[in-house]
Amino acid sequence: MAKMTMVQALNLALKQEMAQDDSVVLLGEDVGPDGGVFRVTDQLIDIYGKERVIDTPLAESAIVGMGIGMAIHGLKPVCEIQFSGFAYQNFHQLENHAARMRWRTQGRLTVPMVMRAPYGGGVRALEHHSESREAYWAHTPGLKMVIPSGPRNARALLVAAIRDPDPVIFYEAKGLYRAFREEVPEEEEVMEIGVPQLVQEGDDVTFISYGAMLRPALEAAEQLAAEGINVEVIDLLTISPLDDRLLIESVKKTGRAVIVHEAPRSFGAGAEIVSRLLEGAFYYLEAPVQRVTGYDIVIPYFSREKAYMPDTARIIKAARATLNT
Repeated sequence: MAKMTMVQALNLALKQEMAQDDSVVLLGEDVGPDGGVFRVTDQLIDIYGKERVIDTPLAESAIVGMGIGMAIHGLKPVCEIQFSGFAYQNFHQLENHAARMRWRTQGRLTVPMVMRAPYGGGVRALEHHSESREAYWAHTPGLKMVIPSGPRNARALLVAAIRDPDPVIFYEAKGLYRAFREEVPEEEEVMEIGVPQLVQEGDDVTFISYGAMLRPALEAAEQLAAEGINVEVIDLLTISPLDDRLLIESVKKTGRAVIVHEAPRSFGAGAEIVSRLLEGAFYYLEAPVQRVTGYDIVIPYFSREKAYMPDTARIIKAARATLNT
């Protein structure tokens, strides 16, 4: 198998889905000859032409609005928003229409559309370029919220998102785009949306994370292993729908949990996970669940960004806190 970056794996997913399904179309700012701001759609216009790889004006509401209309009329649009911080301009299209269309029409119409967007910090970007606002979309009934953590699952989940009959918000951690390579099979690979993945088994404490934060969680687990502490690591992959069965069974085994995400702490995905664990594994918990998150502020610029991001040291500190309780 070829080793690919996340950018290359996403490009492969789009290329192969467009090859086998003529209804798949791409639209967004600079997705054509420029190949997208991060080159995820690189060279696809050369293969499929400007009728299927559509450069749009700088108008996020129009991009998603057109996508909704295309989806209702039989296409499978993949809408690229250059940065997730620019997606607020299309929130009304997604909340008022895409998320409600199946309910509104009693199942007569669906919106098989994907909104792709780079999210998160770690690359010293400007304002509106580094937000982690997945909770907005996860809180919206009718939307699915997917966040891959590496090249292989990004490719498999994007294929699943394109084939899904309902709208999917697909966040891609820009800090992972070219951070590392993984083996990605050339043949088709599809993962099920809504199913978390057990990345590493352990008996002492459970780490639950997703997206870019999986890597520091694994690094923390490796350092703790040197001290004889066995960490179980779970990658959520999907924020909504959230299948909590694996999380609950893991915490029943370990009795302790640390949740890691870079979004602000208050009302984030971690809070929902804590609630699910209390409902499903309360009598098995040996200590309070710890959260390692971003802070309740706008993500800072440049030199202060690193202090905002959860890192290995903060995760280890939280693990020690729950282990020593």
